[in-house]
Amino acid sequence: MLRTNTCGELRKKDCGKEVTLCGWVQRTRDLGGMTFIDIRDRYGITQLTFSVELNKELYQKAKTIGREYVIKASGTVVERSNKNPKKPTGDIEVIANAMEIINPSDTVPFTIEDETDGGEELRMKYRYLDIRRDMVKKNLLLRHKMAFETRNFLNQLDFIEVETPVLIKSTPEGARDFLVPSRINPGHFYALPQSPQTFKQLLMVGGLDKYFQLVKCFRDEDFRADRQPEFTQIDCEMSYVTKKDIFEVFEGLIRQLFVKFKNIKVGSFTRLSYHDAIKYYGTDKPDIRFEMKIVDISEIAKGQGFKVFDDAEIVAGIRVPGCAGYTRKQIDELTEWVKRPQIGAKGLVYVKVNNDGTIKSSVDKFYGEKELIKWVNGFGAHNDDLLLIMAGGKNSTLKALGELRLEMGNRLGLRDPNTFKCLWVEDFPLLEWDEETQRYYAMHHPFTSPLEEDLDKLDKDPANVRANAYDMVINGVEVGGGSIRIHDKNMQSKMFDVLSISKDEAEKQFGFLMDAFRFGAPPHGGIAFGFDRMVALFAGTDSIRDVIAFPKNNAGRDIMIDSPATIDEKQLKDLHLKLDIKK
Repeated sequence: MLRTNTCGELRKKDCGKEVTLCGWVQRTRDLGGMTFIDIRDRYGITQLTFSVELNKELYQKAKTIGREYVIKASGTVVERSNKNPKKPTGDIEVIANAMEIINPSDTVPFTIEDETDGGEELRMKYRYLDIRRDMVKKNLLLRHKMAFETRNFLNQLDFIEVETPVLIKSTPEGARDFLVPSRINPGHFYALPQSPQTFKQLLMVGGLDKYFQLVKCFRDEDFRADRQPEFTQIDCEMSYVTKKDIFEVFEGLIRQLFVKFKNIKVGSFTRLSYHDAIKYYGTDKPDIRFEMKIVDISEIAKGQGFKVFDDAEIVAGIRVPGCAGYTRKQIDELTEWVKRPQIGAKGLVYVKVNNDGTIKSSVDKFYGEKELIKWVNGFGAHNDDLLLIMAGGKNSTLKALGELRLEMGNRLGLRDPNTFKCLWVEDFPLLEWDEETQRYYAMHHPFTSPLEEDLDKLDKDPANVRANAYDMVINGVEVGGGSIRIHDKNMQSKMFDVLSISKDEAEKQFGFLMDAFRFGAPPHGGIAFGFDRMVALFAGTDSIRDVIAFPKNNAGRDIMIDSPATIDEKQLKDLHLKLDIKK
């Protein structure tokens, strides 16, 4: 190799060694007679020293070096007189006796430092430069190590990694597919997989009873900080298992990752039904690092002549400990916060339980002290507590209260980033009703098994059938989800009927799976973790873009390579396509 050592490994024990280093110039400092160059590679930074007394020609050459030049330098390792305790290599320097400019660099568009002056769009355009920054390198290294540890853990449990196809068939359920036209089969299209769902079920039919894959998946949907058009899953499936077995195995995986990468032993995994998650937290992915549960006071708040409450489907709120001292300005600010379109609430009612036990509210005109005391007791409130209450439609009000709960958790510092609480949310509804199409859709996917005790409701009360499905949630982030699958041909046909998928359509889209079930399908279930979200959680960042080497922006574009892009007429012709886009 061109180098004898990396820029991050030399220590005092190496003093006296003759070494050769290669890397990028982090910075230069000329002190008149001596020039210092910090040389950087993936492993760290080492200081090179050039002296006019030792080598005037080399010293003059060093003064011409700019930031981000790629250089090769040789010299002797010596102990530094002015040590830098902030750097692992801060006890040594290399007295250079030779240097070669491998490649000069233009002035970079932003500073290659942890605290850079480049905005996200600029850094995405020059992502290869952004990757030189320590924080990005550390995130990608963490991703690599977490993938390796996951493979190692599952391999030790006899899971086998199997690659499934990337060019598959489009299906009507789920998010929008990315489509790939076939040149050889005019008018026919492949789809990129939203998940390997049916293939991993077929692997169970094939007898590979423990499967996993770190797999790329694709969904043509709107983007957020935790979404990308292409993303990576830890995809897993097991045969002859119950939900309890799935929980045991993958709690083990999560525990091992936390010990390995955070040096944390997570506590027990809470189990919460979907119904209770919505009732108490307003979301199916609650953050349980703090209490502040939603309390329904409809029975004691309605019927007192306050039309906002009397006409509402639900009246509910949260108890915020120690905040009775909030000023009118602070409460007005919260009111405006919940009225934002992202939250959608119409207003906010407050009740203060003062330190002396007196009660003050924004609805004193409609409710006397006797009624307000009932509210206080209903919330289990104490002196110095603040009650924040909303009213309206049940679903929208609970959702808004869930968002308000998180906001108050942030303001009060209750969402400690160094504390991790894990839970399983289970017993989801099997189906969702869509008013526009007047039909049911699968909440997870059409292959999710109903709970056995709810099977008799499929015909007469499908809305109340619960799924044998589960999500893993950590600190309010849904990191994984799965279910026990349908493995019986008749039950799968029944499910298609409930979903208003005709027999012809079911045969066209899923005939291969139904055929497989004819030949002895074992009971099976599995889970898929959003690997990008997992790494982001462990890295302590809110955006999965920070842990992906070459991510897309919020518009789904790769602004570095300018993709998606138009294609020329010949390519369209080869694919038997003609575009008619009106500008």
